[in-house]
Amino acid sequence: MKVLVVDDEELARDRLIAQLSDLPEHEVVGTAADGIGALAVQDSVRADVILLDVRMPGMDGLETARHLQRLAEPPVVIFITAYDEHALAAFESHALDYLLKPVRTERLRAALARAATWQAGRASRPALPACGPRSHVSAIAGDKLRLLAVADIVFFQAVQGYVVAAIGTELIVVEESLRTLEEEFGERFVRIHRNALVAPARVRALERDLDGNLAVVFHGRGERLPVSRRLFSQVRKRLRGR
Repeated sequence: MKVLVVDDEELARDRLIAQLSDLPEHEVVGTAADGIGALAVQDSVRADVILLDVRMPGMDGLETARHLQRLAEPPVVIFITAYDEHALAAFESHALDYLLKPVRTERLRAALARAATWQAGRASRPALPACGPRSHVSAIAGDKLRLLAVADIVFFQAVQGYVVAAIGTELIVVEESLRTLEEEFGERFVRIHRNALVAPARVRALERDLDGNLAVVFHGRGERLPVSRRLFSQVRKRLRGR
C-alpha cells in the first residue's frame, strides 16, 4: 500500500519512514509536516493510508482527517498520538486505529494490516471522533480538495439548493448545510435570514431600503443580504458587540 507520513516533528517522520522500510509491502509516497501540507500532498500522491499525527500546529490531525473524508476515495487514516491512556478512549470508542508514540514496528505492522482490510472494503470505515470547530471548510473542485479558511469567509448563503461561501471575490459551493455550519461556527457567524449566515466582522452596515426592509452590506463586496424581521434584534446585538 502507498503510505503518506504526516508529523510536525522531523525525527518522528524519519523514524516512521525507517520502520516502513522494513515492511516491503508498503511504500512511502510522501511526507508532510502539518495538516494543510498533508492535504496538498495527498492531492498529488493519492496514498492508500495516512499515518497522521494528532497534535500539530495550525490544522491538527482530527480536522485534517475530517477534510480527507470528503474525497471521493478517502485514504485510511491511522492516528499517531502521544496522548495518555485516558485521552485514547476517544479513539477507541470510534474503533479508529491509532499508534502511541514511540511507535513500535510490530504495532505499526498490525495497524497497516487492519488498514488493508478497510482499504479492500472488507470492513466498514469507522466514524471520526468529534473535535472542536474547524479552522477551514472544504470544497471539492473536480477531484481536488480546496480549503477555505473560516477566518476569510464573509458569509454563507443557501442559493437554489446549494450552500455557497463568499471568500475574496468568489462564491464557492460547499457541500454542507447552513444548520450544521451554524452549529459549528455559531460564535463566528450570525444568522440574518433562514438562508444566510454572515461574519459580523465583515459587515460594513445595516441599511434600510425605501420600503423599510433591512439588509446587510459588506466591506469590499457588493451583495446586499436581507435581514429577517424575526432575527433583527439578534443581528443588531451581535453587530454591536463585534
